[in-house]
This record gives sequence, structure tokens and C-alpha cells, in this order.
Amino acid sequence: MGNKNHPTNDTLKKLKTMRLPFFAQSYQNQLEDEMTYLSMSFQERLALMVDAEYDSRHNNTIKRLIKEAKFNNSAAFLGNIEYLPDRHLNRELLESLASNEYICQGQNVILVGATGCGKTYISNALGVNACQSGYKARYIRLPDLFCAFEAARIQGKYHHLLNQFRKCSLMILDEFLLVPTTDTQQRDLLELMEIRCGQTSTIFCSQFTAEGWHERLGSGALADSILFFAKSSCKKQSKRELSSEYENWYCYFI
Repeated sequence: MGNKNHPTNDTLKKLKTMRLPFFAQSYQNQLEDEMTYLSMSFQERLALMVDAEYDSRHNNTIKRLIKEAKFNNSAAFLGNIEYLPDRHLNRELLESLASNEYICQGQNVILVGATGCGKTYISNALGVNACQSGYKARYIRLPDLFCAFEAARIQGKYHHLLNQFRKCSLMILDEFLLVPTTDTQQRDLLELMEIRCGQTSTIFCSQFTAEGWHERLGSGALADSILFFAKSSCKKQSKRELSSEYENWYCYFI
């Protein structure tokens, strides 16, 4: 391999030019340690090189998705959730959410609980889990969402921002309706709900049950429309509790 014109060097150069660095590295490893791979068939050795490149790209994709999601806690992990007796969490339900089937079906999830009870961590863990399966996710506090809409409106990029949110397979709206909303904020929320309805999934983290949202959305026609899009498929689904005993911990499949 010391000869710059050696076919092996030419092959390695071509692999790197084609942006297959880990395929090239695996190939080079096999050349430098031929005895280790001597008993392997051509197909097996080729598979090792392909796997090296694929695994690298897959891991990089997951890292990028998690970074772009802007989670409150990018280290949140469903496996680290503690099912302590006093929390009364429904392990079976959380494990079913871990399958990401609700995302495949374009269903929404509502997590309700008091401040500090862990709903943000659970929502982030579900988001990270989605990213690990290749889904594009986005975490944002509702107050920050409204600020983003206002800034985009001023900059003439409102519809561009809406389109970005439309492309997210999963959105996590934290601190949902923590404070009453203005008419403009209600219209922004309606635009978001309408453009995402039935095509993507949203996790709502709130201190208030869905029944209490109407008042905090102004109790008018806009509130009716927002709730229609947020809960449009809920009629055919029963409430599934996240906590088997406490009403302040549950989710809807929509």
C-alpha cells in the first residue's frame, strides 16, 4: 500500500470521494489485518463494510434529529422513567407509546399534570424515542411558539415557519395554555392545528384537562375550531389513562 498508484489506494480514494469514509476505513482494516478476515466469505466481508457505513450514517442522522428537535432534555430516555408506587404510572401504556404507532397513525397525545410531576420529561423521552426511529420532532414551549410566530410575521416568514412545523412528524407543545391566549395567538394556534391535523402527531403538555381548554382559548368560535382539530378523532377512542388512579395524569389517543 506504499505505492500511490496501487489499485488499493485508488479504490480507497474513490470511496472517500464518494463520501463513504467508514466503508473505506473498514476496507482498509481488512487489508491491514487479512488473517482476521481470511475465513470470511466475500459476502460477509462486504457486509461488514456496508454495515460500518450504514451504522455511521444512521447514528449521525439520529444525532442530527435530536439536535434539531431542541428538546428541553435531549438525554431523556423512556427506560429511565421510574415507576414508583406513589407515581401510579401506567407502564403498559407508556410502552405502547414507545412503539411510535401513534405517530404512524397521526394521533395526538395529551399529558396533564401539575408542575414538577414529570410530564415534560416523559414528553421529551417520547420525542427522543421518535428521533431514534427516524422521525423528525420539535419541542417548544407554547409561549416561545407564539413569540416565534410573531417574529416570523414581522419578518414576512410566517408561512415559511408554518411549513417547517408542518414537516415535523411529532411536535411537543409544553406549558400548553398555562396562561389565557390573545385573539392573535388563538389564530396562530388554529393555523398550526389545521395544517398538522391528521397528518402528524402532537403531544400537548398541560396543567389543564382538555375540557378546560375552551375557556383559556377565549370560549368563542376560534376555541371551537382549535379543539376540533386537536381532538377531531377522539370520538372513536376512549380515554386511556397514563396513571391508573390519578385523573391529573392521563392521555388521549386522537
